[in-house]
Amino acid sequence: MPLTPHVEQHFTGSLVVRDTVIGMSDGLTVPFALAAGLSGAVDAAAIIVTAGLAEIAAGSIAMGLGGYLAGKSDVEHYANERAREEQEIAEKPELEAAEVMELLVSHGLTREESMPVVNALKKRPDAWRDFMMRFELGLEPPDPSRARRSALVIAGAYVAGGIVPLLPYMAVTRASSALPWSVAVTLLALGVFGWIKGRFTGAPRGRSALQTVLIGGLAAGAAFLIARLIS
Repeated sequence: MPLTPHVEQHFTGSLVVRDTVIGMSDGLTVPFALAAGLSGAVDAAAIIVTAGLAEIAAGSIAMGLGGYLAGKSDVEHYANERAREEQEIAEKPELEAAEVMELLVSHGLTREESMPVVNALKKRPDAWRDFMMRFELGLEPPDPSRARRSALVIAGAYVAGGIVPLLPYMAVTRASSALPWSVAVTLLALGVFGWIKGRFTGAPRGRSALQTVLIGGLAAGAAFLIARLIS
């Protein structure tokens, strides 16, 4: 009787989703709050569009650079820790072997069951190093292209989100006419984005959507009221 291979389905794009969430959430919220705030002070839609586009450009560059630096830091941190583990294995093998034993025991193995594993790792320094990196330090090898991809995803998501609240201002000349449409379109986009975010992160979708809408709405409302009071 032929056996059907067991295939497990795991979601592997968590880092891309995380970067998209970071870029899109700020992209929807910050330009939305800026446009709403300026609408409380001026009624020229063209000024708001210009200011909004300038903010989107600056914000996407800043956040993309932040994602790039974070990715590079992960690679450098992993390389430094790997070098340190290699040095400790070469200079203090008995101490490192004792640490392996303790790790295996902490995972439910007895010392007698753990001893063959410890002895096998002693014969394979690279495998020993990788074992310590993963189970002692909790570090996985980072993707070398992670920094560049993270920067592009975050910046692109920020631009995509930031354009949404500006679309109504591009269609009219008066900000007072565009503001209600901008609020409606952006809150809808925030709700859809929050629902999709919940779908990928495993959080309750309705609660995720509501939280996203509330955060964006509060930020825009506060900016509008402050601008109205100042003006």
